Amino acid sequence: MSPDKSQQLLVVEDDLALQKQIKWSLDRFECVTADDRESAMTQVRRFAPAVVTMDLGLPPDADSVSEGFRLLQQILAADPDTKVIVLTGQNDQANALKAVGMGAYDFLAKPFEPEVLNLCVERAFRMHRLQAENRRLRAMQMPDALSGLITRDPQMLRICRTIEKVANTNASVMLLGESGTGKEVLARGLHQQSQRKKGSFVAINCAAIPDNLLESELFGYEKGAFTGAAKTTPGKIETANGGTLMLDEIGDMPLSLQAKLLRFLQERVVERVGGRQGIAVDVRVVCATHRDLAQCIKDGSFREDLYYRLAEIVVEIPPLRARVGDAALLAHAFVRRFGGEHGRSLTLADDALRAIEAHPWPGNIRELENRIKRASIMAEGNQITAEDVGLAAAEGMDDDRSLDLRQMREAAEQRAVLAALARADGTVAKAADLLGVSRPTLYDLMHRLGLKA
Repeated sequence: MSPDKSQQLLVVEDDLALQKQIKWSLDRFECVTADDRESAMTQVRRFAPAVVTMDLGLPPDADSVSEGFRLLQQILAADPDTKVIVLTGQNDQANALKAVGMGAYDFLAKPFEPEVLNLCVERAFRMHRLQAENRRLRAMQMPDALSGLITRDPQMLRICRTIEKVANTNASVMLLGESGTGKEVLARGLHQQSQRKKGSFVAINCAAIPDNLLESELFGYEKGAFTGAAKTTPGKIETANGGTLMLDEIGDMPLSLQAKLLRFLQERVVERVGGRQGIAVDVRVVCATHRDLAQCIKDGSFREDLYYRLAEIVVEIPPLRARVGDAALLAHAFVRRFGGEHGRSLTLADDALRAIEAHPWPGNIRELENRIKRASIMAEGNQITAEDVGLAAAEGMDDDRSLDLRQMREAAEQRAVLAALARADGTVAKAADLLGVSRPTLYDLMHRLGLKA
């Protein structure tokens, strides 16, 4: 039987005769060997084996288990999903159990039957495959918090899974990112995933309201509190009771109002302008800003104690230029939306797609949406060109910082596949042509990278 190269196995054994015997017993697998800790870690870094069999007694002191335990820790630190099978002496069950407690998958006592070893190794490979498939399916699943977002970018998908994790807690969430990156969409997704979804989602832009009006907008006011206050009016905080309050552009809130907001966050009680009675409010606070709050704190324009009240969970949203394939993907979606609104059947020309992919998008998604909306109105024919979008095509450059060849190759493959799928608007056959591969090859790549068609 020829070895299965998809099942990489590392055998760590300092007794070369026994090492040869183990390798011969497991000839159905693609085996690599090592006889001490250093050579074992070299093989781990080189081959990333799914399963490792190892003796605890390794040089330089084969009578001690310290080197074996150290190797076990290093293997699991390199990849916690590696299945390590510890081979021990008949009277060494205590150390075997300790190894399992440290994270080893299983143990076998020497001497062992080849059939039993094969069965144990096969079970380990099966468990490794199941866990990998589980992770792949989880990665492919579009989180519900993405209902208002269009993305295939791995970093954005991780952010949305973070939003899902914290949704059912009462932790305050701070969304950081440039203007136009989708902070309010994520805040709404957080609200919709939470137990407060039946309550109101209330958003207020702290930068859009004059300082002298922001306090009454947030906290409300009593009748007669100031000229023009003809009736008692609850503020945005009260309106959001039982729901979620989004404080957009929190970095622009005046210092005088920051103190009052901090008091509300500490006591969960609001006091209207001109009022004397506290009103208890149960609300989840989400804030967002494009400002560097650490620098604002240094400059004295933002309170440090307020920052720590608001930033229990911090989510940094990448700009559009850093999201692999998302510019083209969003452009296709906007073309369909605006084409439908204007009763036109529109598509993006190749030069428009290249220009969209190369443009740095300083205004992020908002800029892209506005350009596509204008182009969908002004385009002469059914194809939107780079000229219609108002861009000139240019070549972009990718910066690979990793020096791990396997990681670099996988990252490059993922970027290429995501970009091709985005440019082809999800059509696998066209994406395969762009990549110069067959459809089955592209499907295999997508399956390996955990990407949906």
